[in-house]
Amino acid sequence: MSKDWWRESAKGLPELITETPGPKSKVMHVNTARYMKGLSGQVKLFPVCFEEGSGIMLKDVDGNRYLDFSSGIYVTSLGHCHPKVSEAVSYWANKLMNAHDFTTPVKEKLMEKMAGILPGNLNAIQLYSDGTAAVEAAIRAARAITNKHEFISAYRDFHGKTLGAVSCAQMYRGETYSYGPTRAAGFYMVPRPDPYRPLWTKTNGTIDTDAYINFYETFIKEGTVGNVAAFVLEPAQGWAGSIFPPEDFFPKLKQLCDKYKILLYDDEVLAGMGRTGEWLTLNHWGVIPDIVTFGKSFGNGFPVTALVVKEEYGEALEKISASSSYGGNPMACAAALASIEVIEEEDILENVRTVGDFFMKRLNKMKEEHPIIGDVKGKGFLLGIELVKDKITKEPFEQAGTLVYQKAFRKGLAWIPAGHILRMSPPLIMDEYYANKGMDIIEEAITEVEKEFGY
Repeated sequence: MSKDWWRESAKGLPELITETPGPKSKVMHVNTARYMKGLSGQVKLFPVCFEEGSGIMLKDVDGNRYLDFSSGIYVTSLGHCHPKVSEAVSYWANKLMNAHDFTTPVKEKLMEKMAGILPGNLNAIQLYSDGTAAVEAAIRAARAITNKHEFISAYRDFHGKTLGAVSCAQMYRGETYSYGPTRAAGFYMVPRPDPYRPLWTKTNGTIDTDAYINFYETFIKEGTVGNVAAFVLEPAQGWAGSIFPPEDFFPKLKQLCDKYKILLYDDEVLAGMGRTGEWLTLNHWGVIPDIVTFGKSFGNGFPVTALVVKEEYGEALEKISASSSYGGNPMACAAALASIEVIEEEDILENVRTVGDFFMKRLNKMKEEHPIIGDVKGKGFLLGIELVKDKITKEPFEQAGTLVYQKAFRKGLAWIPAGHILRMSPPLIMDEYYANKGMDIIEEAITEVEKEFGY
């Protein structure tokens, strides 16, 4: 199969033949929204109805074709309907859909493949059907491994929407206590270093990683009961706006965890499987976690996620009744295996590194030229633009974020908002030509918004 399989469907992107959202999209969205509740912010801001996808192209019911800078929010990372992944799922959909947690030929191959791509001795694996389930299992595994019950996570991280996962993340929702009046017992949160908005700085004004680590050490001693099982963190914050920590953060955090016999749990559901140019984003800093979870792009759109722990902790998975009804079914294993093979066969990691460098050069140039771009963030294809009212005060410019998102979508770019931070997660197959096209649309939208606000 040619690695250029997606180029034919990408020709002419974007291509708009009606206003967007178009008339059919509007009707279908209204009909659906009568019953479907709890839609995401991006759908509410741009209620388009998609019916087809191929590679880096999305097509709506009105015939408009969009350039995809979202990947279904980090999910279809190898392009919509990658032929190899679709064929693999179809084969098992017609042969054996589910056999609970019994071994199947495709599961055997997936286990061997995963053990081969993961660093160190991360090779004790369990499979699930969604990211939150994997996170909840990881929390139970951490307790079984350490016989401890407390967890520390970071401000603005996101780990899922059930009790344990939510307790590791922001719970405040104004007057609505949908996530509970308090987080689960034994769950704590600490500040996480954001180079653009640091809480602690050195005398030269740069972020002071050591101050964060020192605070964590103090918090362990003073704010917990000394039973911390794990630090739970995203390697790069996705929901918060593609925020990466300083280069020395994770190596120093791992040292702290080792000192207090605390596990480092790396939640790679969003950032893993090649999005930043490495199998694990944590690989960028030479740190091997004790626990890792995968999801989203793991099966390129098919629901499959994974929990992995170090070999010496594998017995813990036996103790927590780790299996699930749908996890590891043959279709899921086929999707994950095919996705890993595509990354290897099409040299996806190298493409992400090369085109990712192009993205960052373009973004840094835009930051210099636009008054409302306060900061740009990214590694590989995990990218963000932070909009501010003033570069000195750094006051978030959420209204501009909404308008830029909508304007760019109307011009044919399907992507992701995050308040005043615009997120980009293009399919990892994208080349510089289409990357540049997408950035042209975004910059055009930013320029229009700046003029509207008098900049």
